[in-house]
Order: sequence, then C-alpha cells, then structure tokens
Amino acid sequence: MIIIDDKMVEEKFLQIDGSRIRYLESGNSKKILVLIHGLGASAERWDQVIPLFSDDYRVVVPDLIGFGYSDKPLVDYTTEFFSEFLKKFFIAADIKRPNLIGSSLGGQIAVEYAASHPQEIEKLVLVSPSGNMEKSTPALDAYIMAALYPNEQSAKNAFELMEGSGHNTHEKIVNGFVERMQLPNAKLAFMSSLLGTKNSKLITSKLQTISIPTMIIWGANDPVIPIQYADHFVSTIQDCRFFRMDGCGHTPYVQYPFAFASKVLEFLNDH
Repeated sequence: MIIIDDKMVEEKFLQIDGSRIRYLESGNSKKILVLIHGLGASAERWDQVIPLFSDDYRVVVPDLIGFGYSDKPLVDYTTEFFSEFLKKFFIAADIKRPNLIGSSLGGQIAVEYAASHPQEIEKLVLVSPSGNMEKSTPALDAYIMAALYPNEQSAKNAFELMEGSGHNTHEKIVNGFVERMQLPNAKLAFMSSLLGTKNSKLITSKLQTISIPTMIIWGANDPVIPIQYADHFVSTIQDCRFFRMDGCGHTPYVQYPFAFASKVLEFLNDH
C-alpha cells in the first residue's frame, strides 16, 4: 500500500502469458480510468494526478510490459504487441469499458487499441501522442542517450530538456528512471519499443477509424514531440477536442497536475 496525497494507492501484480505485471490502483468507483505511460517510464509518472482522479474513478495504472517493474520478456515491442497486451491486462484486471489516457508512446498504444477495439473504450485522452513524427528531436535524442547510459547527470539533463521549463527535475523522477533502466532487459525493451513504433504503419488510417469522444492535450512548449504534430490528430479523429497547455513541455500532468486533471475530468464527466 502506498499513500499519495492522503489517498490509498495499492501496488498489485498479475500474470500475463507468464510475465509478472505490476500496476497501481486507487479508488472504488464503478467508472474506470486507465493511465498509460510513455517510453521508458512507469506508473509513477502519473503519481501527481492519481489522487485527483480517484474520487470519481477507479484508477488503474500499469507498468507496461517491458517497463517499470513489470517483466521484460525478449520479444518485439511493437504497437500491435502493446495493444494485445492491454487487451489481456484488461481481462486479467477485470476492466470493462474504461476511459483511457495515453501519454507519448502510451498515446500511440491507446490509438492502436481504440482502433482495434472501438466498442471497448468509453472516452480517449491522448497527451502529446507519438506516431506521427518523422524525425527525432534533440530532447528525444537526449532521453534515448539517458536510457542507454543511465546515470544521474544524463537523466537530469534529459528530463530538464523534455520539460522545457528551466526548472530542476525532482530527484525522485531522475533516480527512479536510472534505477529502472538498470534492470535486466530494460534497455533492450526500450530500444525495441522505439524501433517498433518507428517502423509501425502510419497512424493516419488508425485515427480515421476512431469515433469515440477524444481529447488531445499538448504542452505548448513540448520539445520532444512539438505541438505542430497536434493538427494531424485533431483534424483526423472524428469527435475530437483539443486543449493546449501553455508553459508546459512533454508531460503536463507532471508540470501542472491540477490544471491537467481538471480539464480531463471536465471532458470525462461531460455527457
């Protein structure tokens, strides 16, 4: 049991195809909200917003297979593989028709899942999703280097670049990343995921099939996946809203958790 902002958050584990999968859970509503982290991250990335959602929702936050403290089998980490993993995770965790929030790589995985299982998602929120960027950015390059050569300085530099605010990154985020990237097979899963998403088919055809209510949130100063890539998502998804978070980099839910959560709740609770 973990306490975040006076809210009980349970650390749980389940088995999927012989792999041990870790996830966090908080709240006991019948309405479900699943949060999907990005490349190289873990459930902890959502720490600051879990308590803000758990009054209204049963909040479930997995460490994706290959990341965090979940097992890292030797497989090809493609978006299709992650989408299939989500399907199995939902069955194992007794999750039906959740609302789904995906950040960065998690957003691309959420698109893949929503396109393949259109009847199984209530609403979709994509935060600076990957899948449409044709070339890398200096911030992404720094993050890749930090993953391959994990130490405090490289991680600190990468996170401060990604945030784009000039503020120091909390040492808990830096140390957690360094620790996780030193786990067995962590680098292999990271690079396989990076290549798997890079080589996946263009996301346009998937976006065109999404008809569930969707919200795109993007940090105005995102140096990892710049905000110019938002247009394609917003114009292609049928029922789509857009919210630009000023003064934010790649992870607005870390930088401005209250503003982020309040916009998401407004969208989710709007019937």
